Amino acid sequence: MNLLRRKLRKFIRSDRLRRLLCYAIHLYIRFVYATNRWSVEGADHPRRLRDAGRPFILAFWHGRLMMIPMAWQRLAPIHMLISAHRDGRIIADAVAHFGVQTVTGSTRHGGTAALRAMVKSLAAGDCVGITPDGPAGPAMVASNGIINVARLARVPIVPVTFATTRRRMMRSWDRMEIALPFGRGAFIWGEPIALGDRLDENGVERARREVERRMLDMVVEAEARVGREWTPPPPRAPVPEPEPESGQRPARTPELAGGEKR
Repeated sequence: MNLLRRKLRKFIRSDRLRRLLCYAIHLYIRFVYATNRWSVEGADHPRRLRDAGRPFILAFWHGRLMMIPMAWQRLAPIHMLISAHRDGRIIADAVAHFGVQTVTGSTRHGGTAALRAMVKSLAAGDCVGITPDGPAGPAMVASNGIINVARLARVPIVPVTFATTRRRMMRSWDRMEIALPFGRGAFIWGEPIALGDRLDENGVERARREVERRMLDMVVEAEARVGREWTPPPPRAPVPEPEPESGQRPARTPELAGGEKR
């Protein structure tokens, strides 16, 4: 019996099962997109930037991640910041089926390498996707990380969100929205948020609050488009980020977590 349990745990953690699961997730997202009636607002904002050859940071809440690949529609090469934890690898493998490349790291761990990779991608003309409240919350509270990437790369932030009439909300820290088929959905794109590259500490905080406010307002608007009244969630304490599978804890990097070390 113990041998059977060990084999079962090994199978569940296997790369083969993870790849199969990720392929199924990607098929489900396409199925939901195909079976809902979608409205799109503000899609000209990212298109104008791309037509001008300008890269930008795509910002979306962690709990509203599911349908973002369908809003993006391979508009441009994009690199998404993903946690090194096993759940992050599942997300990375799933979005890879939509042509999304990933950068491993977070605003807490592995930040130096992730920061350099994102700035390099933006300098090359590609876009970068970041969840400002990921990977461990609090939900819908933006961190300074996205502001620091934007000011170092000197690119704007373009927020996006979605809502659907039929959904399930998971009991996770981010209240993940699982869209269901056979309903209506709405994508909302926000206007680009431009930042100065010489922000002091107060300026970074003001920019962080502005990004957070606009993204919350967009969720309210998207929910209203599908006939639902929504209010922002109450503040929550952050959840400790799980350690990477290797068991080694990468060094914390203040540059991505909220400013330069002094």
